[in-house]
Amino acid sequence: MKERINKLLTVKSLVTLVLTAVFSVLAIRRDISTDQFLTIFTVVIGFYFGTQHERAVNHKEE
Repeated sequence: MKERINKLLTVKSLVTLVLTAVFSVLAIRRDISTDQFLTIFTVVIGFYFGTQHERAVNHKEE
């Protein structure tokens, strides 16, 4: 459990969570459109999971 919390608190994870929260609030307040939110959110989440996958693949090769 402690290891999971440590992984969640990495800079990349924190940035992803903060960006998700910020863009969610902007979408709820209707400061950005749904299309803009989906585009931004897809890029952020894609980057996050892409780097997680790359790290797992590189770790396997070692």
